[in-house]
Amino acid sequence: MDDAISNVNQVTCNNKNTNNIQNVDYFFLRAIQMCGIWATFGADGGLSPTCIKCFAAIVHRGPDAWRIDQDSREPLAVLGFQRLAIVDGLHGMQPMRLHCFPRVTLICNGEIYNCQRLRDQYNFPYETNCDVEAIIHTYKKFGIADTVTKFDGVFSFCLIDGEAKKVFIARDPYGVRPLFKLQDDGNGFMAICSEAKGLIGLKQKAGENSSLGQFPPGHFEVWSLLENGKVKLDNTVKYFTPGTPPRFVPYVSTDELAKMNDLYEKTAYLLEAACKKRLMSDRRIGCLLSGGLDSSLITALVVKLAKEHKLPYKIQTFAIGMGDSPDLVAARTVAQYLDTEHHEVMFDENDVSKALDNVIYHLETYDITTIRASLPMYLLSKYIKENTDTTVVFSGEGADELAQGYIYFRDAPSMTAAHDESIRLLSDIYLYDGLRADRTTSAFSLELRVPFLDIQFTHHYLSIEPKLRQPQNGVEKHLLRSSFAKSGLLPDSILWRHKEAFSDGVASVKKSLFTTISEVVAERLTDDNQEFKGLQPTTTESKYYRYIFEKSFPGQHNFTPYYWMPKWVKVSDPSARFIKHYAAN
Repeated sequence: MDDAISNVNQVTCNNKNTNNIQNVDYFFLRAIQMCGIWATFGADGGLSPTCIKCFAAIVHRGPDAWRIDQDSREPLAVLGFQRLAIVDGLHGMQPMRLHCFPRVTLICNGEIYNCQRLRDQYNFPYETNCDVEAIIHTYKKFGIADTVTKFDGVFSFCLIDGEAKKVFIARDPYGVRPLFKLQDDGNGFMAICSEAKGLIGLKQKAGENSSLGQFPPGHFEVWSLLENGKVKLDNTVKYFTPGTPPRFVPYVSTDELAKMNDLYEKTAYLLEAACKKRLMSDRRIGCLLSGGLDSSLITALVVKLAKEHKLPYKIQTFAIGMGDSPDLVAARTVAQYLDTEHHEVMFDENDVSKALDNVIYHLETYDITTIRASLPMYLLSKYIKENTDTTVVFSGEGADELAQGYIYFRDAPSMTAAHDESIRLLSDIYLYDGLRADRTTSAFSLELRVPFLDIQFTHHYLSIEPKLRQPQNGVEKHLLRSSFAKSGLLPDSILWRHKEAFSDGVASVKKSLFTTISEVVAERLTDDNQEFKGLQPTTTESKYYRYIFEKSFPGQHNFTPYYWMPKWVKVSDPSARFIKHYAAN
């Protein structure tokens, strides 16, 4: 908190209006962007020193500006916002209220890509150029149940309707934007935050029966604001499962798709459309580039679209690796082919040693493969923040889950089993790869865009005949690769490059990242006999991860419900290097 306050440029207290709302805004000189939301309901004493300390724990998500807001008509409701100024840097501050709906208040971390279509479709009188304003208008016209289904975007939000005495919480279908909830029914208390670190201090002061965990993707909740300022849960509703068709007017119309008779053409077109809609930004756009199929395809499409839209800068690409890493070589090939402004970041054992504990803190998980894969992504994000002006980064997360890209899919007993596994992976992506992608980038105030998790694209892909989505002749994501085979977007050596797990691909061919981490852990873990509740660590590496996790999030073993592991194969480690097919590649 002291570090944040030292960067205050302007402090204003607005108490002029008759609506009894008090605002305290802090505008920072630092040009850093990421967004976080935080709120408490029913806390005795309202805004306490503990609350302020918890709110400050997520300042990395948006230290440009932050606001804590309290309305005397709901005295036990306190809202906080860490500013993300990706769109409408002048008028997009939150909590957001509109002149036409003064008793509705919104805090949201997200992007609503169809905000303009919603405005035109329903004649919404927007007051700002901020995309999330669409949430308020849509809620007032349709109510919360229909509202959450009308957004083509990613979001976690909390909306308070002062007249109705209701609080609404919602999260996007795949959980691209994070959200945690602390609930203490016995005391009529509830709090939400983009990250658990903004709530753990409150959890330790809450009742014994309180619970803290991730708010599930594809859900919304309705809470009542009681007369005494406390809150009560009315109901929880699941509005989405992976593969659900869009219930909004899709970005690519049905008529437009009907003109394409070729499945591969439709697939390529929809992925390009998913990238196109995500170009919405007033900040510089770049791409994380591992040289694998997923990140390379996204990068190629973003570069193509940037040229078509005449963006006033060259797309920056970012790759990371150790020594003679295969990913560095492949990424260099892609960057040269696409003529990007390419950055290569080298890291070594010392970097791993310095970053490891911080990575676990930011991730808020003790899952083995998530932590391994997060180390290079964390270091790469740090480089981007400190050395470039790129703020919005595109990445390839979601492709392996959606398109059966993991090597173990070759061992699926049937096409139905493979389809069901895709659904499971997509349902839980917010706990693993989605979590990794968000936390490692937001730790350094970057905003992530993941086109493979686009609602229209995932619906299309999961609707394709299951057999076609399976690996073909030992090649994962064969359908996806074939969809771009004639496009010329990428060299064939990249388009048909075999699958590398990120934590394996970034490592030197001489020494795996797994070995490097094991050496670091062996030096640090002095007590190998600690006991933990919940999911049990079984290796020295996993015991160390759990030990570091418990230091910041004591007793929250529920954050990691199970260790991510490949299916249908007998292995004791999640790395793809231990699967028989890996060596065959």
